Amino acid sequence: MTTPDPEALVRDHTVYSCVMGSRAFGLATEGSDTDLRGVFLAPTPLFWRFDKPPTHIEGPAPEQFSWELERFCELALRANPNVLECLHSPLVQHVDPVGRELLSLRDAFLSRLVHQTFVRYAVGQRRKLEADVRQHGAPRWKHAMHLLRLLASVRDLLRTGELTIEVGAAREELLAVKRGEVSWAEVERRMDRLVEENDGAVAGSPLPPGPDRARVEDFLVRTRRASASRPGGNTA
Repeated sequence: MTTPDPEALVRDHTVYSCVMGSRAFGLATEGSDTDLRGVFLAPTPLFWRFDKPPTHIEGPAPEQFSWELERFCELALRANPNVLECLHSPLVQHVDPVGRELLSLRDAFLSRLVHQTFVRYAVGQRRKLEADVRQHGAPRWKHAMHLLRLLASVRDLLRTGELTIEVGAAREELLAVKRGEVSWAEVERRMDRLVEENDGAVAGSPLPPGPDRARVEDFLVRTRRASASRPGGNTA
């Protein structure tokens, strides 16, 4: 079997793809990029060689990034914010039978681990914003907006057990932050409040303590076996 190049893996073996970023969050404005994210299933025979298929691929389109299915599942089980949000995008571009089963597993990936991973990620991003303020007198306002959005999203996830990434009625309030119309002191106050609300939501969260790893692994093993049994290891 000839090893496909990265572009062919994305073109021929994508099981799920969506639009992310501001367009998925409901925060797009004129000139916003279109961030493309996807999951591809590398044919099983590629894993029988010393040189394994890539775990992720950038491109071929601008602002496009794809994960191999196993890597995607690993990150989702760890409650990686970018990957979990990708699974819940309202702007799905492509989904095949494997992708539909992956989407049906969204609840298996969600657990109280999101409190650690989302808030830890937010803390790291806030430190970068604080460094910008010290060096340049102001943060990158777009990043500040997205940090507030992320903290509100995970707070609601912890409270309800459902991850909704569209900001809805909060759109104009968040865009005001992006435009620099809200002081940094006020942005910090909102961040502090959201972190406190996240901390307070954990104990009573309907989410389980950890993800359903066994259910996800069963899906992955079945999918790998099915890929190996097809001529050429194709996913179609």
